[in-house]
Amino acid sequence: MDKQIQESQEMPETAKPVDNVQGADENAADAKQQPDNVKNQAGTKRKWLKHIPLLIIEICVLIAAIGVMYVVVTATKEVERKTIDKEKITINEEVAETIREEEENNETKGYRNIALFGVDARDGELGRGTRSDSIIIASINQDTQEIKLVSVFRDTYLNLGNDSYNKCNAAYAQGGPEQAISMLNANMDLDITDYVTVGFGGLIDAVDALGGIEIEVTEAEISHLNNYQLCMAEELGVDYIPVEESGMQLLNGMQATAYCRIRYTKGDDFRRAERQRDVLTAMMEKAKTVSVSSLTNMVNAILPEVETSLGVNEIVSVLGSVAGYEVVASDGFPFEDSRRGANVGSKGSCVIPDDLEENVEELHALLFPGTKYTPSRQVTSISEEITTLTDEYH
Repeated sequence: MDKQIQESQEMPETAKPVDNVQGADENAADAKQQPDNVKNQAGTKRKWLKHIPLLIIEICVLIAAIGVMYVVVTATKEVERKTIDKEKITINEEVAETIREEEENNETKGYRNIALFGVDARDGELGRGTRSDSIIIASINQDTQEIKLVSVFRDTYLNLGNDSYNKCNAAYAQGGPEQAISMLNANMDLDITDYVTVGFGGLIDAVDALGGIEIEVTEAEISHLNNYQLCMAEELGVDYIPVEESGMQLLNGMQATAYCRIRYTKGDDFRRAERQRDVLTAMMEKAKTVSVSSLTNMVNAILPEVETSLGVNEIVSVLGSVAGYEVVASDGFPFEDSRRGANVGSKGSCVIPDDLEENVEELHALLFPGTKYTPSRQVTSISEEITTLTDEYH
């Protein structure tokens, strides 16, 4: 079973009474259940917006990557294209050899894998120096127009792509997108060379531009969702509409953002990552049904915070149109049956893959069904090293 993973950026202080929010009388109990370092953060509300990207970013990232950017072409607005040094991006030798053989034999598979990063930056600095709080592998099957999403838990203990070991989100801070991509390739036998990075901003307006999204809300989530709304509303100086019923709900931008932040329910941070993917999928499905003007408004809210190695024409060639693609699977890495949480010395609280090789085999089975895969020597070596370095921590 997973141990609860404590994070450095937690839920905003919610112990104050919330008279106009259903379930507010549960706040005190919630606060007692939260770690002391959460309850006692100084100036939490004032600092809250600085740290909100943990959950918002994934939503913005997917929109930028799975098709809404197609609208950019007709909206005459461009996303910033970043030239990256692909010489710095490493691909495991056996993976690179397989790619060469497929190209020589005209057997190239129709998959395009793109790294999606969300970073804790509100000043437009989307490169090296900031940790990637959200990491998603988007695998696009261009033959079937199917998209599969895998969230890599940001606290996962992995090789950072330079033979050092730490929480995987440190790779982006150390070497920008090049090192973060290399980290994914090294640990997971992938062939990623392109990325999309998104900073904070635009989510509330983006969801509102879509007219809201439908999400199944449980009774246990209502009070937490509304508590987060309260903090956002106070910080932004706006009103909010509390969610008062469980079941399928049409959530506005504020509500959807708050829903993404919930982590104090069964499943902890792993369930939170699942909520994020649920919202991503809901936004994409809604994007298929709205007008071009609504999509344009949404894109305009996001683009100032987007950086990518893909050009607009390249995005169009990869993705075609929004309506043609569908998210058919999503999951989190490491997988539920092969991970544990533990404090790894000075590295702090980490998600540890019990057996990296097994996790990578399961990842390839999910993303590339029907293809033969054997872990590379590099993945085997990393797997063994992770076991050696973490065996004493349980």
